[in-house]
Amino acid sequence: MMRYNNDDVRRRDRLMDEARALELIKTAEYGFLSMISAEGKPYGIPLNYVWNGDHALYIHCAPEGRKLQALAIHPEVTFCIVGRTNLLPNKFTTEYESVLLSGRARIDLSEEEKMNALHLLIAKLSPNDQEIGAKYAQKSFHRVDIIRIDIDEYSAKRKYVKTAD
Repeated sequence: MMRYNNDDVRRRDRLMDEARALELIKTAEYGFLSMISAEGKPYGIPLNYVWNGDHALYIHCAPEGRKLQALAIHPEVTFCIVGRTNLLPNKFTTEYESVLLSGRARIDLSEEEKMNALHLLIAKLSPNDQEIGAKYAQKSFHRVDIIRIDIDEYSAKRKYVKTAD
């Protein structure tokens, strides 16, 4: 079960409400997966994802590679989603919103769960092409793997700059 926890956010004036955090998780295009590589080094990459509406994110990838090797050894991960940003050069700051999720990656999913995740990804990322996407998923299934991140906890921050009226 996902737990919303902003207790460790230092800047209390920048807390994002839970409803906006969930909306950002649901709608953002991508996030950054941070993990520890098989060699014990930090490793992070930007990825498309989909939230299942409950407690997990799904990410698609090739059936082999550095990411899967890392997660097989070190399944604990964080996933950072960045929403709206607005650089304010004359104020020397940036408006932003972000959600940081922490959890555990699973790479041993059933074929049924993998196909369901592909359909969720298609519905989110290609909503006008779901029928073609379903055929593509069937045809390409052997070339794809799915990672599920079971979210334990998440926190969210935002910064908005008030302008003089």
